[in-house]
Amino acid sequence: QVRLVESGGGLVQAGGSLRLACAASGLTFSDQRMGWFRQAPGKEREFVARINWSGGGTLYADSVKGRFTISRDNAKNTVYLQMNSLKPEDTAVYYCAAAWRIRDYAYWGQGTQVTVSS
Repeated sequence: QVRLVESGGGLVQAGGSLRLACAASGLTFSDQRMGWFRQAPGKEREFVARINWSGGGTLYADSVKGRFTISRDNAKNTVYLQMNSLKPEDTAVYYCAAAWRIRDYAYWGQGTQVTVSS
């Protein structure tokens, strides 16, 4: 059974930082492309960042480029999202997702709430 469990969300003031983590189990983590997505109230889910199975090939949404960093530790089956210089518009539920190599994302976590106060 595949499980993706996010952690690290919370309430932070604008300009602050948070580090999200997503622990994966039940799959071969080193074969997975991992992504972070977010969904704000009343909005559709949007792409935030992704990292290829080897740890290279990162990609970011324009809205977070230069502020967020995605990384992974294949020995710990965990992907991270370091979020700096947070803005109120970053407030959302953040989800991690897994995809085998170049396939579509097939597995999703339950999400973790990030709230940025102004």
